Amino acid sequence: MGKTSSMYKTADVIIFNTAHWWTHEKTSKGEDFYQEGDYVHRKLSADEAYHKALTTWGRWLDEHIDSSRTTVFFRGYSWSHFRGGQWNSGGSCDGETLPIVDDKHLAKYPNLLNILELVMSEMKTPVLYLNITRMTDYRKEAHPSMYRFPETKRRVVKSQDCSHWCLPGVPDTWNELMYAMLLKRLRR
Repeated sequence: MGKTSSMYKTADVIIFNTAHWWTHEKTSKGEDFYQEGDYVHRKLSADEAYHKALTTWGRWLDEHIDSSRTTVFFRGYSWSHFRGGQWNSGGSCDGETLPIVDDKHLAKYPNLLNILELVMSEMKTPVLYLNITRMTDYRKEAHPSMYRFPETKRRVVKSQDCSHWCLPGVPDTWNELMYAMLLKRLRR
């Protein structure tokens, strides 16, 4: 968990998230990329590495967090909506003006979240799971896309940001859900 992990031990609320980064090309290839202790794995699938990382995270929480004092959140995977390639290969989401309204256009639930849910089920520390994945899948029109650039510098062929979110927008909904979960926990 790093040198700063001691600061988390007495926090009132801790919010974790990971997954999106695990889908990037360099991570998913799994070659000479993952280190466990002093050992660097020559080849390891992203799913297996993700499971190992989350197991380490869960073990750290179970050993160091007092759940009567600290509320732990895990915010799930935030969807991206690239069409025609990824962020660095011509993918785009510009021109989207409406959310997805037909469930048949939604993506398959990512295996990374099945791994997360398995790890959380094996932990003794309760984790409030803010599962935003399906919700964000509907919102293909809510990314900065090419509109993150001033109008004079916009180019459809430039790399586009179809994995982050416009503000105000989708992240505000995450905050409202988290706030409601905190209020519910405080009322117990």
